[in-house]
Order: sequence, then C-alpha cells, then structure tokens
Amino acid sequence: MRDFREHLAAVLIATILIVTLGTLGGCDRQVGPFVPGEQPSQPDLRKIFPPGAEQAEKSAKSMGEAEAPDRGGMPPAPGGAAAAGEPVRGRVSVAPELAARAPASAMLFIVVRRGASGPPLAAKRVASPKFPFEFEIGPEDRMIQTMPFEGPLLLTARLDADGNATTHTAGDLQGAAKAPVDPGAEGVEIVLGEVP
Repeated sequence: MRDFREHLAAVLIATILIVTLGTLGGCDRQVGPFVPGEQPSQPDLRKIFPPGAEQAEKSAKSMGEAEAPDRGGMPPAPGGAAAAGEPVRGRVSVAPELAARAPASAMLFIVVRRGASGPPLAAKRVASPKFPFEFEIGPEDRMIQTMPFEGPLLLTARLDADGNATTHTAGDLQGAAKAPVDPGAEGVEIVLGEVP
C-alpha cells in the first residue's frame, strides 16, 4: 500500500511540473480575452502587401487597349504588345545538341520577372513536357495576385530533373527569351540551350 501511495505522489508531482512548465515556457499567441458582442473584422494587410499594389492593378485593368507602358529604351516586344494584364504566349524548345540530355520525366518551370533580379512575378510548372512546348503565362499565374502583370517582362525557362524549383541539379537545362516582352506578346521563343 505504501508503494502505491509513493507511486501516486510521484505521478501527481510529475503532472504538476508538466502543467507548470508548459504554462511558463509555452507559446504566447497573444490571444486577447473574450469580449461578449465583439464583431469580427478583416486583418490589416498593409504589413504584408505594399501600399498601392491594389491601385496599380486597378489602373492596369482600366488601361484596356491603351498604349503599352514606356519600355525605357528597350526594343519592341516580338509579336506586338497588347493591354497590360494579358497572357504571354510562346514556345519552349530544346537546343538540338542537348536534346538527348532532356529527361522525359523532368519538370519544366517557366518564370516571368519584371527585372533581371528579384522574386518572380509569375511562374508555371509543367510535368513531363513534350518539346517543342507551346506555353501561355499570364495574370492567373502570378505569385502575388495584387502585383500588376505589366511589362517589360523577362521570361526564362528551366528543365529540372528532380522537379524541385529550389534546387539546381547538374544537367538541368535552361534558357531565356532574347528580349523583354510586354503582356499580350505572342510568338516568344525560349530555347533551352544552357547547362548551368
């Protein structure tokens, strides 16, 4: 009987310690107290999304068939340019000398950026593509929906053997469009002719 009481006391002490340590060292989620009658409200997203992004998107949509934005001295887009926000269409092919290195089960990533560096504006993933591959990439493929799909746009493509966009495996093939394009451009050619 004494062993049972000692065992019970040990279990109670352990339980109290676990509860106490869990309360003291636990995560403070800063949840406020319950307020009767409090109405739910939308969170303030200004800390996440840059101010003016929504307005820029609205103005891009309202441009309609207006003239294309100033390209800053860049050459005109192949196939002509249409209103901001329209998809870009083209074709991805593999350089003939590298055709044997293109695995049939690879993942093709098509990426659109608004500058030479920085995060992608839009991306598209295609499993086991057949080359030449006809593509269309546009506003529905944006990484952040509030960012306007405006030019000039730089397009690149990579055929990734392991299918993981964050890794670069030896033998992956990559290429880029020869010149920046505007939304609505057609006939954009990307040749996978480089091995990083």
